[in-house]
Amino acid sequence: MRDPDLCVITCAVTGVLANRKQCAGIPYTAVEIAEETKRAYDAGASVVHIHARNPDGSPTFSPQVFADIKVEIQKRCPIILNFSTGTILEDVTDQATYLKESRPEIGALNMGTMNYAKYSENRKNFVFDMVFPNTYEKIIKLLKAMNEAGVKPELECFDTGHTHGIWPLLDMGLLKKPLQFSFILNVLGGIPPMVESLQLQTKIMPPGSEWEVIGISKSGWRMIGTALVLGGNIRAGLEDNLYLPSGEMAQSNGQLIEVAARMVRDVGRKVATVEQAREILSLGQFKPEAPQATAGSPAPAQA
Repeated sequence: MRDPDLCVITCAVTGVLANRKQCAGIPYTAVEIAEETKRAYDAGASVVHIHARNPDGSPTFSPQVFADIKVEIQKRCPIILNFSTGTILEDVTDQATYLKESRPEIGALNMGTMNYAKYSENRKNFVFDMVFPNTYEKIIKLLKAMNEAGVKPELECFDTGHTHGIWPLLDMGLLKKPLQFSFILNVLGGIPPMVESLQLQTKIMPPGSEWEVIGISKSGWRMIGTALVLGGNIRAGLEDNLYLPSGEMAQSNGQLIEVAARMVRDVGRKVATVEQAREILSLGQFKPEAPQATAGSPAPAQA
C-alpha cells in the first residue's frame, strides 16, 4: 500500500518559452541544467522534468543534447529523469530517438490538442496565440517509442477531455496501468486554476492512478496547496512560475523547491525520496518491449 502522506516533488528546471530577460536564473546549457537540477534535488525534488536548449536559449530536440543533459545530471545526483516530448510539429522523430537512446525513466506525453495562448491585460493583446496539436496519431507514435524503450508515460492533461480521452489507448493496450497523470491548470485554452478543476480531473482518471499538479504562473502556489490537501504530488520550477510566494523573483529552481518541500511538511505530509518516488510511480514495472519477430524468423533468444 502506498503511504498517502508521501509526496513526490518534480522540478521543471527550464521550459521552452521563458528566457533570461525574464528571469536570470533560467538554465540553457547541459551543465547549467544539471547544476539547477542538483539544487532542486538538494532541496527535495526526486524527479526532474527536462526541456533541452541551445546555448543561446532557443529550444532544441537534438538527441545528442538530451544525452549530454542526462550525463551531466547523473554526474551530480541520482534524481529520476523525465524528458519532455512536447512539440507543435507533427514529426516526432527526434523525440522518439532520444527516448530510445537516452531512456529516461519517464517521458512527458501531451494528451490532446488545444488552443495555447497568453494574454496581457496591460497590453490588451495576446503575447502569443497558437494551436498545440496532439492528434492520436502523434500520441501513438510517442507512446510506442516509450513502450519500446521502457519509458513510463506521464500523461499531461490540460483539460478534462484530455483525461477522459485516454480510454482508446488503454483499449488498444498501448497504455498500461498504473497510470501517472499531470494536471496542468491556468494555461489559456485549458482548465482554470480552481479546486473544483482538480477534483474533477481526479474523478475522471482511472482509480489507482498517481497524479501531480502543475499550476502555471501566480496560481502555482495555490494549486500546489490544493494538491497537497487532495493527496496528489506536486511540481514546481522555473518552467511553471518565476516567483516565490512573496512576489520576489526566484534566483534558482532550488529556491522554488525549498518552498514546495516546506509546504509538503507544513500540511503534515512527507517529501518522498528518489527510491520512494520510484516505487510510488511504479517505475520498475516499465521494461523495454521485446523485439517483434518477423514472419519466418526465429524468436529472439531470452537472456
